[in-house]
Amino acid sequence: MADDVNDLEDPADLPKLPFPRNNPLDLPQIYHALLSDEPVARVRTQAGDVAWLVTGYEEAREAFAERRLGRSTPTPERVSRISNSVLLGGPRSDTIEVEKAKHERMRRLFAPAFSARRMSALAPRIREFVDTLLDDMAEHGPPADLREQISLPLPVLVICELLGVPYADRGYFRKLAETVGNLSDPRRAQDAMDALSEYTRKIVIDKRENPGEDVFSDLARADVPDEEIALLSAGLLFAGHETTINQIDYGVLLLLSHPEQRDALVGDPAMIDKAVEEVLRIAAPSNHGLPRYAHEDVTIGGVTIERGDAVIIAMTAANRDGRAFTDPNRFDIGRAPGSQHLGFGYAVHYCIGASLARVEMREMIGGLFRRFPTLALTVPLEELTEQSDSLTGGVDRIPVTW
Repeated sequence: MADDVNDLEDPADLPKLPFPRNNPLDLPQIYHALLSDEPVARVRTQAGDVAWLVTGYEEAREAFAERRLGRSTPTPERVSRISNSVLLGGPRSDTIEVEKAKHERMRRLFAPAFSARRMSALAPRIREFVDTLLDDMAEHGPPADLREQISLPLPVLVICELLGVPYADRGYFRKLAETVGNLSDPRRAQDAMDALSEYTRKIVIDKRENPGEDVFSDLARADVPDEEIALLSAGLLFAGHETTINQIDYGVLLLLSHPEQRDALVGDPAMIDKAVEEVLRIAAPSNHGLPRYAHEDVTIGGVTIERGDAVIIAMTAANRDGRAFTDPNRFDIGRAPGSQHLGFGYAVHYCIGASLARVEMREMIGGLFRRFPTLALTVPLEELTEQSDSLTGGVDRIPVTW
């Protein structure tokens, strides 16, 4: 076996994650150079270790589809950590066989609940939520913090309804979810993850006696150990709303920062589906990437990645690859059909909640600009503060007027 990847090159000479950028909508400049010259490159992680960063579109698809890459590591004695995240900071403890079995069981269990058909049926209920939130914003009048009044409460409302979580508990689990995503205090984040897992486990166990028409009731009826129920249910609650908040935020920011695109959507509301896909392609709220570990030597983009090496898939960079997208850094809601973006992953790792996120974005972004066609930011984009200590990224506020 080759020497440890951390010994092959001085980490001090490598570019270090996370890469800086000028404003929340920009892609870090170094990504453009890597896409052009080295779409599979060694970098120094936020934790100070060495990993392979995959930025190219085809290379990212290869990495997603490669069955010899997993979330567990075959070499725990020399593992590279990505960050302090309790969710995506390092490897899982399962073997790759157990990891695959759990992943397949999870997809079999939840695929019907998150199908495109079921999500479309949920659309009228989501539209009701959107209308109520927009009514409240109009009643309070400008100015408003769009994040606080619109993009944060909608996914929380939807995930409560879908999973069967009491809406009255939203303040409690939102605080836990925010803490789980914290990158600066891993002990506090782990405590929050434990609390969130216990909270959702109790809900699922209770639904064995009091089932409803919701996903947690489906989980309660499944033959799944309680320990796995805790992790699955907490993961669903976290991922089911945390990332969608930022997707809505960045969709609004992109349209407000490109008034000609906003006007095109206002003039032709039927463009909303294309607008959502373009937002999912170009938005980059998080600068973290998805970690994998090689369980055997693999080749990605012609580069040999050795057993035990860490790999980070940077979908936000891959979605700006000029080999896959024409004029990739241009935000264009009328973009002609072409390569499928990787905003929801690829192959067996395509996000199970993709249809839900699309419905929420379509209803909220479309409804927002129908109701407030003159919506505008009250501060320059550069003055918005990114949440750099958060796994899911995003900005802390979106001050608007109309």
